[in-house]
Amino acid sequence: MNKKPTIQMVADKAGVSRGTVDRVLNNRSHVSPDVYERVMAAIQETGYLTPRSTYQKTLFGQGFPPIKLGVLLPNWTGHFRWEIMRGIEAAQAELTDFHVKILVEECETDIPEESIEKLDALLKEGIQGAAVCTMNDSSIEEKIRSLTEKDIPVITFNSDLPGTDRLCFIGQDYTKSGRIAAELMSKCIPPSGKILAAAGNLEFDGHRARLDGFRTRMAEIGFPQDQIQVIETYNNYQLTYKKVLEALQTDDSIKAIYMANRSVAGCTKAVETAQKKGKIRIICHDMSEHTRSLLLDGTIDFSISQDLHRQGYLPLIYLRDYLHKQKLPPAQDTAANISILCSQNL
Repeated sequence: MNKKPTIQMVADKAGVSRGTVDRVLNNRSHVSPDVYERVMAAIQETGYLTPRSTYQKTLFGQGFPPIKLGVLLPNWTGHFRWEIMRGIEAAQAELTDFHVKILVEECETDIPEESIEKLDALLKEGIQGAAVCTMNDSSIEEKIRSLTEKDIPVITFNSDLPGTDRLCFIGQDYTKSGRIAAELMSKCIPPSGKILAAAGNLEFDGHRARLDGFRTRMAEIGFPQDQIQVIETYNNYQLTYKKVLEALQTDDSIKAIYMANRSVAGCTKAVETAQKKGKIRIICHDMSEHTRSLLLDGTIDFSISQDLHRQGYLPLIYLRDYLHKQKLPPAQDTAANISILCSQNL
């Protein structure tokens, strides 16, 4: 019968005293990193703690200093904000034991100066790392560069700032998602059919990349650019409703709508007002309860989803790993699992 592992067995295995093992087990000071690692390896090899307990001890026993992480959010509401905040809250719950505090600043406008002011507010709070979702603007990019020059790491999420030296980007491959939307659209309408493409704000890299991917693939398939009318609606319900309705009433040859923005409800209401429900093919992005109901009743044909919860969660986990453990995140962490949803797979 195997003996129950003892502290002495751990000490012998690691080549240290019982007192050193005790200091490691109880998170006391005066243990060098190499000795700490030897003791933890001995604990695992002897089975003194379960593998799970050993892992937790490795994480919690290293005396990580407190850090503050900042999050900058755009002025987007609804499903986006709900899912991103769920991800942030999940990260905070996981990182509390590591003495990590997360501070969130939300913009009220699309004015670049406000994003800079919000970043300054986070800096005054003493943040040591930032997760950022904001528009592409030279002044914002310069601000991000100034942060990294001060050794404050930045991770972008949902919409990238590729012109900066951010650690990485967490988000969907928007060019690919736009191309997928185009492939679906080409199967739904005749080659001569006109398309209305509604973008949110083309100053955001994600919005622009999605639309570019869509238009490029449509051209490859045989739909010339003059068959695609582009409108910009800034994710605003009323503006989306007004512009979509105006386009439908002006051009009766529009056969489909590509919603590259978030105001799907404004679009579908405009289609209903124009008395074209069921006659216009609609493809959108992301999944909310309202979008689900529109898919189920046939108002929308397809939705291409992304994991927004993950986009709120991962940047904070990666920032903590970088600041506490000098562990670099992947250079690009885009969501590989792009899902195509319709009424039959919800």
